[in-house]
Amino acid sequence: MIKRYTDHSANERTYLAWIRTSVAIMAFGFLIEKFDIFISYIGKAVGDEKHFKPSLSAELAGLSLFLVGVLIIVTATIRFFMYKKSIESEEFIPYSVKKTNLSLSALMIFIAVFLIVYLVHQII
Repeated sequence: MIKRYTDHSANERTYLAWIRTSVAIMAFGFLIEKFDIFISYIGKAVGDEKHFKPSLSAELAGLSLFLVGVLIIVTATIRFFMYKKSIESEEFIPYSVKKTNLSLSALMIFIAVFLIVYLVHQII
C-alpha cells in the first residue's frame, strides 16, 4: 500500500479537476474564435462583409481564454508536484493558502466577469 494514499489521491483529484477546468476554458476560447471565423465566412458567402465582419474583441477573448487555460495547466502541474513532495515529507508543514490558489481563483473570477461584460456588450 502506498504511504498516505488518501492524501495523494486527494491531491491527484484536485489536479485533475484543474485540468478539466482548463480544458473547458481552452475549448470555450477555441469555440469563440471558430465562431468568429464562421461569421466572417458567412459574410463573404452572402456578400455582406460589412455586417458580418469579424470582431477583434472576439479574437482577443478566444486567444486569451486559450492562453489562460494553458497557464492554469502549468500552474496546476507545479502545484501538484509541490503538494506531492509535501505529502511525502516527514516534516511538519503548516497548511496555508498559497498565492497560486488565490491567483487561479482570481483568474477564474476575472474570466467570468469578462465574459459577462462581453456578452452584455454584444447584446446591447
